[in-house]
This record gives sequence, C-alpha cells and structure tokens, in this order.
Amino acid sequence: MLANYLIGLREGLEASLVVSILVAYLVKSGRRHLLPRIWVGVAAAIVLSVGITLGLGLQSLQFDFRTQELIGGTLSIIAAAFVTWMIFWMAGAARTIGSQLRGRIDDAAEGHVWSLALVAFLAVGREGLETALILWSNTQAAIGRDLAPTADQTAGPLVAALAGILTAVVLGYLVYRGAITINLTVFFTWTGAFLVVVAAGVLAYGVHDLQEAGFLPGLHTLAFDVTAAIPPGSWHGTLLKGVFNFSPATTVLEALAWTVYVVPVSVLFLRSTRRRSGGPPARPAPAPAPAPAPTATVIEGSTP
Repeated sequence: MLANYLIGLREGLEASLVVSILVAYLVKSGRRHLLPRIWVGVAAAIVLSVGITLGLGLQSLQFDFRTQELIGGTLSIIAAAFVTWMIFWMAGAARTIGSQLRGRIDDAAEGHVWSLALVAFLAVGREGLETALILWSNTQAAIGRDLAPTADQTAGPLVAALAGILTAVVLGYLVYRGAITINLTVFFTWTGAFLVVVAAGVLAYGVHDLQEAGFLPGLHTLAFDVTAAIPPGSWHGTLLKGVFNFSPATTVLEALAWTVYVVPVSVLFLRSTRRRSGGPPARPAPAPAPAPAPTATVIEGSTP
C-alpha cells in the first residue's frame, strides 16, 4: 500500500506541478484566454491513462497462464525501467523544470492553435503512462498466484495510488496558490532513494513471472526460503510484499536481478545527488591585501 501511495503521490505531484507552472505562467503573462487549451490536453492525458490502466487489467483475463506470465513479466521490467528513468530525470530537473516549461509555452503559444494542448498532454500523459504500468505490475504482484483474487488484492493498490494522486493534486493547488512551498530537490531525493528499492522489487517480480512462463530458467532453484519466518499471509509478509515485492521464497535469478539493479543504481543515484548538492564547501578566499595609500597626482593645467 505504501509503495503504491508513494508512486501515486510522486507521479501525481510531478503532473500537478507541471500543470501549475503552465497555468500560472499563462495567467501572469496575460494569456488567460489560452487556459482552455491546457485543460483539453490534461483531460485527454487522463482519459488515455485510465484507458491504458483498464486495458491492461482486461487483457490479463484474455490469455492462458503462460502468456499472461510472459506479458506480465515483460511489463514489470518495462515498469522498473520507467521508475528508474523517472527517479533520475525528476531529481535532475527539479530546479530547472519551471524555466524549461516557460520556454515551451512561449514557443507553443506562437505556433499551432493546439500546440499548448499538446504540451500539457505530453507532460501529464507521460506520468499517466508510467503510473499505469507500475500499478498494473504491483496489482499483479498483490494478486500473486491466486486463481480467485479478493477485492482487497485487486483494488488495494489502485485505491492507495488514487489516494496519493489526490494528495498530489491538493499539494499542486496549494503550491499554485502560494500557500505552501516544497523543496523539490529534497523531496525527490528521499522518494527517489526509496523508489530504487521499489523498482528493484518490481524487476525481481518480473523475472519471476518470466520464470513461471518458462522463458527464463531456475524457477525451482532458490536462493533462500524464509516462508516459515515470514508467511505470505502474515501482516509483515503482506507489508513486505506490498511495499517491496518481497518474496519469502526467492529464486537465485530473482536475487541476482535485485542485487545487480540495486547496487549500481544506488551508487549512481547517490553520486548524482551529491553532485547536485554542490559537494564540500570551498575554502575561504584569503583576505585581500590592503590597498596602497592614495598619492597626489598633479594634472597638467590644474592648480595644485
């Protein structure tokens, strides 16, 4: 639940901030009459995102087990790639996103009549596509291998993500109204570090799906089995599964994929974060030497 809420909050906040910047810039620049184009683009992006989410859910009911696992594993790996790209891109763009969007608005306002709608559609639609893929993967992980999943298993991830998105919309509106300020660099640094572990779990689950489909070997070669200590139905087993996609019986290939992902991505993320923070403070500059005493200068033709 926590991972899905955080994903909805982060993705929703990105989209909300983009829309807030677009709207605020148009209002302040005296182009309020262009606002309907922004809302058309936002609405189209939301419809597309919802359609993709529903389409992914419906298609999972149309295939046999092997095909479903193959598609599920592939989409989980794609979702992990989306999360990774999102982590690095948003952390780096947090300081410059406003100026970038203002430049796009100026170009679009002078172009085709629907250029602004396209800017809003692409900005919000990208977040919607990422959210749809991640939520589908997490929903499949929550269902697991149950042939008759419960309503909590199927609706839980969606409800948590929707709560995160609604929270993000409120925060975006408050930012637009100037009621609160958010240090985007700090926010995206902490959530990015958490989502590295979440993405690793999504990747490992995708690998397991591909093993279930027979596409990858080693389904019955376990790295560890702690089912006795962490039963899948227990509260802590459910929590670990819902947040980190942790499986008590993890195959060697799953553990290898998790480790190979987490170690280099964490190192690169920490390095990029330190680079953006500016590194260690510079040494203080030496005090300037005292200026020489002024000397009298006689200008030719002047009286001393």
